[in-house]
Amino acid sequence: MKRGPLFYAKILLFGEYGIIKDSKGLAIPYNSYKGAFKIANVLEGKQLSSNQNLVKYFHYLKQLDSDLVSFDLDQLELDLENGMYFESSIPQGYGVGSSGAIVAAIYDQYAEDKTTVLENLTKEKLLKLKTVFGLMESFFHGTSSGLDPLNSYLSLPILIQSKDDVESVGIPYQQNGKGAVFLLDSKMIGETEPMVNLFMDKMKNEGFRKMIREEFVIYTDACVDNFLHGDAKSLFGNVKKLSKVVLENFKPMIPKQFHSLWKKGIDTNAYYLKLCGSGGGGYILGFAADFETAKMALSDHDLELVYRF
Repeated sequence: MKRGPLFYAKILLFGEYGIIKDSKGLAIPYNSYKGAFKIANVLEGKQLSSNQNLVKYFHYLKQLDSDLVSFDLDQLELDLENGMYFESSIPQGYGVGSSGAIVAAIYDQYAEDKTTVLENLTKEKLLKLKTVFGLMESFFHGTSSGLDPLNSYLSLPILIQSKDDVESVGIPYQQNGKGAVFLLDSKMIGETEPMVNLFMDKMKNEGFRKMIREEFVIYTDACVDNFLHGDAKSLFGNVKKLSKVVLENFKPMIPKQFHSLWKKGIDTNAYYLKLCGSGGGGYILGFAADFETAKMALSDHDLELVYRF
């Protein structure tokens, strides 16, 4: 095996934290970053580090006791001994699914009786896959929804209706308009596990739970519906509300130096920022009704275009 198939990054457009508490969510593949298995005769640097991490992952899979999935562990062990590593351009700790791509690649290569992309993907099959991927990805984050690997494996937009209801969906074709979804590089690495732990701690507070129920989930669900129906005007209105709620209630997940920039977007309507994944660093997701205006307002920062309205 000189090189395995490619697995892409993902962007969770809507649903960060909310999907833990049954809001809707929408994840799309992001083809600018990708990874694949390779084999090298001599491992050094990043290749060696990747191989060593995969060996740790192999031991995790070895003790994974589940009726839902089994792996050809002998072949995996042999490939690792022969110098297999995961070559990836997906930045780690950036909220775009670096571990999800590894999990998808392992499942694709080594899972026995696997569900393939070519099958009729019923909701039951998707839910089973998501559960399997959640078990597999827990090695990296402590707990995992399984959504990142699912998105990477299928390379399709995934709509989460609730924890027990996922489906692949079509999203509106990109337009050549002024509006855009973009990524802003915080130049910092974020760690998922401490951020999720912080969120779960906050959820012990009744006031925080009420805000999640009555504001965060409602605006998130509205954003998903607006996006899927191509209703850009309503979308920007709801993204603004969501951005405001996040700034007021998720401050620890937003790097301090971005608090004023976040508020500036809401105050000027030049752009609206939201968390990309768990936050704490990595990418910040941006929405703008006029991307050129947003670029000027954010001229000190590196932006990457994701989607055009």
